[in-house]
Amino acid sequence: MSAVKRNPPFRAEHVGSLLRPQELVQKRYDVADGKAPASELVPLEDKLIEEVIKTQKDAGLHVVSSGEYTRHMFWGTFFEELNGMRELQLGVLKGYDADMFRPYAPDVKSFFESKAIPNQVTVCTGKISHPGHSSNQREVDIMKKLVPESEWKNIKITVISPSWYHFRYKTGRAYPKDVYANDEEYFEDVAKAYQEELKFLHGQGIRNIQIDDPNLAYFCSEAMLEGWAADKGNDKTADEMLDAYVKFYNKCFERPEDMHLGIHLCRGNYVGSRHFSEGAYDKIAKKLFQDLNVDTYYLEYDTPRAGGFEPLAHLPKNKNAVLGVVTSKFPELENKDEMVARVNQAADFVAKGTGQSKEDALQQLCVSPQCGFASHAEGNALGYEDMRKKLQLVRSIADTLWPGQQ
Repeated sequence: MSAVKRNPPFRAEHVGSLLRPQELVQKRYDVADGKAPASELVPLEDKLIEEVIKTQKDAGLHVVSSGEYTRHMFWGTFFEELNGMRELQLGVLKGYDADMFRPYAPDVKSFFESKAIPNQVTVCTGKISHPGHSSNQREVDIMKKLVPESEWKNIKITVISPSWYHFRYKTGRAYPKDVYANDEEYFEDVAKAYQEELKFLHGQGIRNIQIDDPNLAYFCSEAMLEGWAADKGNDKTADEMLDAYVKFYNKCFERPEDMHLGIHLCRGNYVGSRHFSEGAYDKIAKKLFQDLNVDTYYLEYDTPRAGGFEPLAHLPKNKNAVLGVVTSKFPELENKDEMVARVNQAADFVAKGTGQSKEDALQQLCVSPQCGFASHAEGNALGYEDMRKKLQLVRSIADTLWPGQQ
């Protein structure tokens, strides 16, 4: 069993996206509407990323991200820039229409309630391969310019889930049949693209990757599972699909030994601080914690909808869990002593599962907000100063639990 990786993750963490200043949001819309040239975005992003790095450091955090300020949405453009993938409007390509989506997929269901189609419809149109450049290159370049080389390993780059443009589409609709005969062929090429991306980022000095994954948490949702069971078009049960995803992800996540890779199980972070899905981790805990080849799990534990800490009994000794006990959705500050008590409670379950002492189990845990502060452009229903206080609270909780540790 490999040793547990640390620094990253740090005792006080965050999940990547940070509130975008209104001037950045407005400038991006102006560029999209043709009211401003794209060239005006670059210096503004540079200036604001420098400021948000300072915000993180002033809060006492060692993990550092760009706040995802070079993106409009949390998933970036990784898939959009792969060979064989194409972003489109419905009806542009024959065979693609609103009927292609799983109506019971929690994010799709929420999107359909507010608009005709989900955000960013991107589909496979040909054989998938890595383009030879990273969609994260600009973000990497800015961060390396603004962070000392000794701290490059702390830079967090977030990458979208491998199943992002697979789960939302009905069986057989994620790719043309004359390109891929089945999921296994599709998964194989997507996995190669992820391996290339991780290798490319590693070559750029990046050592800290976070996969943003709403889809695995959907397998905790009773509503989704009922929808899946009722869908006669599925050729796998929900359990079989989860198994296939774990195998697929493990192939995607083959990486250099010194690269830390974590996965954030997101339950949704949409306009108005809305979540997409509910359900405790119990249903997937054993497969998630024991079979998935990641170093760290970023888990949402800010409300009862995520269930209790009991599933942490399945966490192996060589993996970390970052407990998202502070909400990023609303401005009210949590009670620090209550959050410290919750983390201690979680450590009891880890200790129970591994047979180690509570003190040793506590060394596998960290704390963070439950999700990013701005998965979408406008961000959650709180202000920049509220976010700053939330990050400071996370640091304070960590200092109480792990004095003197990063």
